[in-house]
Amino acid sequence: MKVILVAAMSADGKIAESPEQNSLDWTSKEDTAFFVKKTKEAGLVIMGQTTFQTIGKPLKDRRLIVLTREPEQYPSQEGIEFVNVPVQTILDTLTQEGVEQVVIAGGSSVYSQFLQGGHVTDIFLTVEPLLFGEGIPLASGFDRVHMELVEVGRIGEHGVLIHYRVK
Repeated sequence: MKVILVAAMSADGKIAESPEQNSLDWTSKEDTAFFVKKTKEAGLVIMGQTTFQTIGKPLKDRRLIVLTREPEQYPSQEGIEFVNVPVQTILDTLTQEGVEQVVIAGGSSVYSQFLQGGHVTDIFLTVEPLLFGEGIPLASGFDRVHMELVEVGRIGEHGVLIHYRVK
């Protein structure tokens, strides 16, 4: 199964200035369009509860799995599963279901869990032309990850989209 990490970040490697910040506040409309395209191609998106709360609704035409310590706090919603299980359990279940691709959509803790477990196969990073100085890093607390560059291109007026494949 392809496990694709998709993230937008500032030029200093931050995915947000604070947990409440929605990336739509500072990313380009082209990055948003890329996110929609990539997640619709996969059909399934995994994110943490903080990221979900910044969106606050189901993603049209995509199945959504939200990692949370308290899944019972969320009302049942069509197309969304709130779970408190290890990442490996989720991936095993998805493999049994025949899922071929999944997009990991944040936040930092979720990215870190998938990277630490060695589950990520591809990384798409949009680097936006701004510096936060302080903020939330893309990920932390994992061992070194070796990657190979697949493609680099412009996104929007001043952004860069980088595709890496994890070795």
